[in-house]
Parts: sequence; structure tokens; C-alpha cells
Amino acid sequence: MKAIIGTKLGMTQVVNQDGHLVPVTLVEAGPCTVTQIKNIEKDGYNAIQLGYGESKKLNKAQTGHLKQAASSSKKLKEFRVEETDLEVGSKITIENFEEGDVVKVTAISKGKGFAGTIKRHNFSRGPETHGSHNTRGPGSIGSMYPQKVFKGKKMAGHMGNEQVTTRGLKVAYLDTAANIIGIKGAVPGPNKGIVYIVGGAK
Repeated sequence: MKAIIGTKLGMTQVVNQDGHLVPVTLVEAGPCTVTQIKNIEKDGYNAIQLGYGESKKLNKAQTGHLKQAASSSKKLKEFRVEETDLEVGSKITIENFEEGDVVKVTAISKGKGFAGTIKRHNFSRGPETHGSHNTRGPGSIGSMYPQKVFKGKKMAGHMGNEQVTTRGLKVAYLDTAANIIGIKGAVPGPNKGIVYIVGGAK
């Protein structure tokens, strides 16, 4: 199973076998604990729930859920699988990954606060000459009929801070001793943010 949870550390560069510099994002991934296994007979689908990190204080519901795995995981995430031979309490590490593996990475993107249409949706600005007051305005947002603004209209608002998935990334560096995996290119989210890495996804 090539799926793991980690913490984004930041970007750097490594030298590959050809002597070229490769930009990589370092992620401290795992070890993760298998906290629950779901199957078709009981749950209607096959999946594995992984736990990551250590929580300082768990409530009663969390304690009961994690009791069988003997874990105090802070972050839980479910990954769909076709079949598995893992058991509750098993450990998942980056040893399941190899350099060159294609992965997809999911994380919460950086929040940019309240942004206008130019920054948020790449609108063009209006003219600045001849007394124009439409310099950075959004422009028309509707017509006489149907006398409402349609849902999904591109307007100013909260930018970023949403789930983003980047596909087609490659594993360029592995350090099994330090549980660090290097992914070629940029990964969504801020440093110290939680990321989910799934292998075999284009």
C-alpha cells in the first residue's frame, strides 16, 4: 500500500544521478498506524484508515476508536484500497515508496485572505485615464433579467485555504532513517502543513 501522511518541511534541491539539480519538496512522512480497516461486507467498500502524529489529549470517543490500535494519533485519514493484508496496529513507513514513483499529493492550500477579482480570478483592470473610476472594479455582475446574481459568479472573496490535489509528481529523494521523502516540484500547502501522499496515481 503506497499511501502515507506527513508534514511539509519546505523546498530545497538535490543532485540526481545525471548531475542535474532537481527542485524537491521535503515531507516528513510517517510512521503511520493502521487504526481501522473497512471491508465490503461490513462497510460497503474497502479502505484503510491511517493515524499520524501524537495527540496530547483525546476525548472518550477518540480513545475508544483508537484503543484496538493502541494509538493516540492526532490526524486520521482514510484511503481506498482494493484489498489488503494489513492488520489494525500495523505501521506504514516510506519504505513502501521508491525513487521514481508517481504520486498525487493532497493538502490545504495557503490562505490569502480576502482578495479582489484581479488577484483571485486573474481579471484585467479597467482604464486609468479620462476620469475612469473602474480601475480595479469587477465590472458588470448581471443584466436586467433574471434580476439576480448566478451562483458561482467570479467575484471578490476568500482566496486559498481550500483542499488542493496535485497529480503526476515523482519521488526524487528518500531518507528512510529520518522518514523524509523528497517530491520533485512544488507541493500545495504551507510549511508545517499536513499532506497526504498516495502512490500509483497519475
